[in-house]
Amino acid sequence: MKEKFKLFDIVALTVDLPEYNLWRGQVGTVVEILTNGEAYEVEFSDREGRTYESVGLRPDQIMILHYEPIDTNSKLA
Repeated sequence: MKEKFKLFDIVALTVDLPEYNLWRGQVGTVVEILTNGEAYEVEFSDREGRTYESVGLRPDQIMILHYEPIDTNSKLA
């Protein structure tokens, strides 16, 4: 099942992007949904909230970070 991302979801890179000096595991925020969810603009910021990179990424290049348990029963219905 293809995961859908929403605006302001916190995501992590699943790939290295050396051309942007971004590496697998770096955390960013979805700030724009592009081409009906075929791509997402993800903003990477430092601890003070200053953006250091903003990149358009495919869904297979990011994963959503969950801060609470996932109810797997609701996905089976």
